[in-house]
Amino acid sequence: MDVRLYFDKAEVAELTTLSETVIDEEIRQGRFPKPRQLAGRRVGYFIDDILEWARSRPLSDQPCPPNTGAKKPRRPSSAPAAPAAPASHPAP
Repeated sequence: MDVRLYFDKAEVAELTTLSETVIDEEIRQGRFPKPRQLAGRRVGYFIDDILEWARSRPLSDQPCPPNTGAKKPRRPSSAPAAPAAPASHPAP
């Protein structure tokens, strides 16, 4: 059987094109389905809950931007700051 019933948060983020942070906030606000307890500390998002949420989204009159769902590249946090640009006009 190839049917998956549960997904982890990263997979749900990819399916919905929402970030994991947005999913967390939407759950806190009661606007996104909570994960279900699977075993011990293991939780997963039930696919029917996610599909029901997706079907409940209102239709939009706005076109999707070309980068919908694209992840932004992260810059390394340890990179040195860029040097200041030289003055274009020397002081008289």
